Amino acid sequence: MEKFELHILGCGSALPTTRHFPTSQVLNVRDKLYMIDCGEGAQLQFRKSRLKFSRLNHIFISHLHGDHCFGLLGLISTLNLLGRTAELHIYSPVGLEQLLQPMLDFFNHQMTYKVIFHEFETKDSLLIYEDHSITVTTIPLRHRMPCCGFIFAEKPRPSHIVREMIDFYQVPLYELNRIKNGADYVTPDGEVIPNSRLTRPSDLPRRYAYCSDTCYLPHLVSQLKGVDLLFHEATFVNADASRAKETFHTTAGQAAQLARDAEVKSLLIGHFSARYEDESCLLEEARSVFPHTRLAQETLCVQVGETFFQA
Repeated sequence: MEKFELHILGCGSALPTTRHFPTSQVLNVRDKLYMIDCGEGAQLQFRKSRLKFSRLNHIFISHLHGDHCFGLLGLISTLNLLGRTAELHIYSPVGLEQLLQPMLDFFNHQMTYKVIFHEFETKDSLLIYEDHSITVTTIPLRHRMPCCGFIFAEKPRPSHIVREMIDFYQVPLYELNRIKNGADYVTPDGEVIPNSRLTRPSDLPRRYAYCSDTCYLPHLVSQLKGVDLLFHEATFVNADASRAKETFHTTAGQAAQLARDAEVKSLLIGHFSARYEDESCLLEEARSVFPHTRLAQETLCVQVGETFFQA
């Protein structure tokens, strides 16, 4: 199975603690790296996770609160010091380029590479990125400022060739691409060999959904239906639901309810409030609703598609 793994660089909320870094993640899809949010310390955590800067070309920012984007300037500067030449693409709600460009002009006036901003509106779900491996679609969220999440969806892979059958029917090499993409094979004698005899299905495409800062939105069930891994903020426990509502955040119980209703395979919760010195209360609350839940933690690496089981 092709690589599709999530690295947690930071899972805390806005107030600094000695336990957590602010929010940042990296998704590794077939050795191409996609960063999701970039809080302070992201580049240090990037190093700790043994990831390669050269494989990072795309950064996705959910919203313009500092704990989700204050690490960008330092990361861009470091890449400049390393002599990077490849373009860096940053996708964000409208306003980031206006905020960041003056600082880049001041601190990095001799850039070795180009930073390209792609800004989007957050009210509707939009396809904002696509390559041969994945698509990235926004998830409209509700926070104190324009905010969205993201769904990273693998594209279906061609079927796998069954080598023994290819050899048995003496299929020419130039026919293999057609067969991988579903075509039957017609022998020189006119016999039609069905594709199902020559191939086996590829692995089902996987999907990762990232829900950044937001109040509880039950209607997201339709967009999140059946994703392999859902990361959802769980800043508070249900006992602090009034504070969650006031600050447009979600409780662990609400995140788990969404995961259960959407029938996701696994749930990862994070963006923990600094008020909880032990996040086990958040985990217990979520697991009481959706057992396949795990706490995010720095340098954690999980495979998208695996199911979390309670220890």
